[in-house]
Amino acid sequence: MSQPPAPNTTAGFDPTSHHELVRSVYAELRSIAEHYFRTQPANHTLQPTVLVHEAFLKMSRSMGPSSAWAMTDRTHFLAVAAKAIRQILIDHARAKRAEKRGGRLEVHSLGPDEAVGKAPSIDVVQLHEALEQLALFDERAAAVVELRFFAGLTVAEVAATIGVSDWTIEHDWRVARAWLAHRLGIDSR
Repeated sequence: MSQPPAPNTTAGFDPTSHHELVRSVYAELRSIAEHYFRTQPANHTLQPTVLVHEAFLKMSRSMGPSSAWAMTDRTHFLAVAAKAIRQILIDHARAKRAEKRGGRLEVHSLGPDEAVGKAPSIDVVQLHEALEQLALFDERAAAVVELRFFAGLTVAEVAATIGVSDWTIEHDWRVARAWLAHRLGIDSR
């Protein structure tokens, strides 16, 4: 009896699984972008599709061809995606700021569960700078904010990504939000 033909592979590369991986990654990035843009003004100059394409390219470049997207699991992928999306949004906001030379800054919201009442609006560049300062004394809290805000992960997903309990993430989330509100001058009452 003859064996069925082997899948079309070259040095371990299966185009079918690669296609499925790209489709899955794209869908996940699209979901993240749609989550992020739900809290943004309708006139935001960066569109979800552009954010997805830029994030995909940034992740592809940073991982290089030899790694073949060697993510350990979904949460690892989401952590990498959150960093890529954060960098793109910061670069976009800085470019808009430079273009307008001190004109109206792009404003982003921390989302409806960040404060009682209407969500406060903040400048994404200021948030980035504040997160860098927060990371100097509490890296985990800064990572929690990045994963919740930029990747849209739930408390349970962040807990699985970081490897701690849901309660710890909820605590870090409360502390980080309070610290950021104070640092950014947001009235959290």
